[in-house]
Amino acid sequence: MREIVLDTETTGLNPTSGHRVVEIGAVEICNLIPTGRSFHVYLDPERDMPEDAFKVHGLSGAFLAGQKKFSEIAGRLLDFFEDSQLVIHNAEFDIRFLNAELTLADLPCIGMERAIDTLAMARRRHPGAPNSLDALCARYRIDTSRREKHGALLDASLLAEVYAELMGGRQAAFSLQSVGVATVNAGGDLLRHRHQPLAGRLTPAELEAHRNLVSGLGKTPIWKRYESDE
Repeated sequence: MREIVLDTETTGLNPTSGHRVVEIGAVEICNLIPTGRSFHVYLDPERDMPEDAFKVHGLSGAFLAGQKKFSEIAGRLLDFFEDSQLVIHNAEFDIRFLNAELTLADLPCIGMERAIDTLAMARRRHPGAPNSLDALCARYRIDTSRREKHGALLDASLLAEVYAELMGGRQAAFSLQSVGVATVNAGGDLLRHRHQPLAGRLTPAELEAHRNLVSGLGKTPIWKRYESDE
């Protein structure tokens, strides 16, 4: 299942007070695994940067003044979203800001039914405990050493790992079917498959015990399909 993990940075807390989106980061995941596709952009808010907001994300008005405006990237953003669910920490905040930007660009708003709020998920799973992104990363031992300030793409990547933990881990299903699945490590890096498989570790006695067990499962047990031709 395809989902988009999303984070934004803004000039403030309320779009109705004239605050704008200044950074968008989004990561594509499929069955909880990052695919390597992402969307990232800095935006010119067409206004000043309050000091309180600058302290959070470190994006100055001077830096953002040369960036694209939301209306210029809105089409690419919506194309990246497609019709996928959006995974967001405190979804109401980000959806409200995105919808304010979409309204200014004369584009349809995003319905809240498309959002999966990981903050609400965390509060149900860990009632009474701190459930900020930093707190959840610490709880699940996710490395945040790269995170000196808030950044939309990095925070979306961290949230993808948190979301996988909230969903019970990345092994979403058990299947005996042989399929080509990309393997990633905890940092999201693609791992190469071995050119030659590791040597078997079962002893002859253990193999014989397994064959005896399978032979008692009936005439056509499913395990027969996966036995090697030794």
